[in-house]
Amino acid sequence: MVLIAVDTPRGRVTGVPEPGESWADAALRHAVGEAVAPTASDLSGDPAVFVADPDRRLHLRPAMPGDLPDLIRWRQQPHVHRWWASDGDPTPERVTAQYLPDIQGDTRDTLWIAELNGRSVGFLSDYLISDHPDYALLTPDPTAIGVDYAIGEVAWTGRGLGAALLWTWLGTIRSRHPGAAHAFAAPDHRNRPSLRVLERSGFAP
Repeated sequence: MVLIAVDTPRGRVTGVPEPGESWADAALRHAVGEAVAPTASDLSGDPAVFVADPDRRLHLRPAMPGDLPDLIRWRQQPHVHRWWASDGDPTPERVTAQYLPDIQGDTRDTLWIAELNGRSVGFLSDYLISDHPDYALLTPDPTAIGVDYAIGEVAWTGRGLGAALLWTWLGTIRSRHPGAAHAFAAPDHRNRPSLRVLERSGFAP
């Protein structure tokens, strides 16, 4: 049985899930009374660590056309562009052409903006693998939900925000895609920080 740990302003709370209880529900039960719901911090070991930090409120919202300047700037950041170079030079025209159809609802892909304490800090895109035949070759489950993500603000990289971002997003899947059994990501195999984020979020390699 994996031990659940929740880091809160009043210290670490630990316990084990009850029979049939998910890690997420166990973390929420142990964080009762906290100002925010716990998010994943590092689920790759034992204990599985969550954090409930009222000073780090992460929220996902659908992207809007007004977010395009931030998206363009983030895609041009060296720490992002290095791993997205296959999409071509991130000119304003190219980035707009890539994301505006998703923002306007012309595709079934969904583009999210990650807000930390009300400030936009990154983005996440999800899509049905079955809508992208080339991606379907990468996973044994063509009904999976694919995800791409980036913390665009360099000041917030390397601070554990990526795991919280993916955990927050995973909480939306069941209601939006009730038939999906798996989430799937395929970062460059050399992108160790991104692979570690997936591991900390509970993804299996």
